Amino acid sequence: MKLNYYPETDSLYIELSSKPSTDSIEISEGIVIDYDSDGNVVGIDIDNAGKKFDLKELILSKLPFDQKKMIA
Repeated sequence: MKLNYYPETDSLYIELSSKPSTDSIEISEGIVIDYDSDGNVVGIDIDNAGKKFDLKELILSKLPFDQKKMIA
């Protein structure tokens, strides 16, 4: 999984898979879900992410690796 933030457009892309997207559906204003050819979610695109979420803090919890807390 990768989190990609683009400050010039204030957009956040959450890449869940390296498979290419073949379909996209906007589920809410400015939030688009990308799907692969099998119908699996491969990414989530969030416009105006800084206005919708607190991007200064990322907490990873109960994942199968060491927990880390980062504050920008």
